[in-house]
Amino acid sequence: MQNPPDAAGGARPLTVSIDARLTERVPGYVLGLIAVPDIDVVRESDDIGAWLTAAEDILHAAGLGKADVSALPAIAAWREAYRAVGVNPNKFPCAAESVVRRVAKGDRLPRINALVDLCNAVSLDTRLPVASCDVGSLQGELEVRLAHGGEVFAPLGAPDATEHPEPGEVVYADHRGRAHSRRWNWRQSDVVRTDVGRRRLLLTVESAHEGGRAEVEEALGWLVEALSGLDGLGAVTGRPLVLDRTTPQGDPFAPRHPSTPSGDPGGHHQQASTPSGDPSGDPSGDRRQPSTPSGHRRPLAPGGPSFVPPAALAR
Repeated sequence: MQNPPDAAGGARPLTVSIDARLTERVPGYVLGLIAVPDIDVVRESDDIGAWLTAAEDILHAAGLGKADVSALPAIAAWREAYRAVGVNPNKFPCAAESVVRRVAKGDRLPRINALVDLCNAVSLDTRLPVASCDVGSLQGELEVRLAHGGEVFAPLGAPDATEHPEPGEVVYADHRGRAHSRRWNWRQSDVVRTDVGRRRLLLTVESAHEGGRAEVEEALGWLVEALSGLDGLGAVTGRPLVLDRTTPQGDPFAPRHPSTPSGDPGGHHQQASTPSGDPSGDPSGDRRQPSTPSGHRRPLAPGGPSFVPPAALAR
């Protein structure tokens, strides 16, 4: 089901939208997007491996129990969001709660490939769901919406054992009637899993808590910096796009004028923070930004002798 991008793959439009019925129930939902039109996904990266290990070590040292993880502000908001759409978060935790809970009890995450490991590192640092989706077979539209119940979902690792989502659960769905997630971001489909080789990817960062937009933008900045500068990646990305209740639709693969803030063609929203500039306005150019919600700082520019991931900069 996975195909490398064709020569014009990066130019194919893909409109991503959020169903208004969803934001009526969860008004604070924010979806950050980064288009990666063409990247050669490698099995591993020393930089990303070090970042993920550092993020795991910090959680191991924190000594958080299951209840502590559930009470983290970003995760607690996701639990409320799941309840708002009729899903039991104890049975079906969001993607961020799943990885944080697993690491907090002393485990380490399996190393899949450089892109998946990168997303896991950022998710552990921010407590936000972060995913890499292979959209090489998608075109036209991708909508985060309430399921009708007739969509077809191909489970990760078992694509022939197809399922149908329950009516009303949140899914990422395309115009062909395929669901690419179950219960919002609890599970990803086999169709959009990220594997090694040349891929056309869409990276997603989601939040459901008050003030989450700023944290999504911060995470997008980390991802852009990592994709462009870390060992084994070197990808060119589109400018981050942020969707929410007021800006529910956009094409992350479409070129946008540099002066237009992401997520707002009208220019009313603050531009997402990216590594191309210092949003703090500090004339010294110090790229180390204020602490993120998890108590970490954003990464240093990867131009020095070694890249220092956010987890390694924890106070």
